[in-house]
Amino acid sequence: MDSTVRCSASALLDTWSSHDWSEGVQLETMQDMETLTVRTENSTYEITVISGRTGEILVRGGRFFPEFTPARLAGSSLGGSFLKLRGIYVGFSLEIHFEKRLIITSRVRKIAVPIQ
Repeated sequence: MDSTVRCSASALLDTWSSHDWSEGVQLETMQDMETLTVRTENSTYEITVISGRTGEILVRGGRFFPEFTPARLAGSSLGGSFLKLRGIYVGFSLEIHFEKRLIITSRVRKIAVPIQ
């Protein structure tokens, strides 16, 4: 019996901390009421930032948000134990809290922030 423990590269702190983090956005760098569109593997989400500091958003899209719904963006993850707080990054899944539920999206493919 093989007693070697294996885990995905995304679960390793070195992999996580050395990630480039250039293909994304942190909510705290956005203005309140600023909007963005996030395309995942399966859905498109329209997000309005209510408070970037706390992650409070209005979100519409996908199966769970047919109309704009107040929620909190926890951040982005690879499904492991690490979370990029209040961040949206290409290749990562969004973790969104609403009504005492946690929604984890498919992986982000594109982020569009309107030019101001």
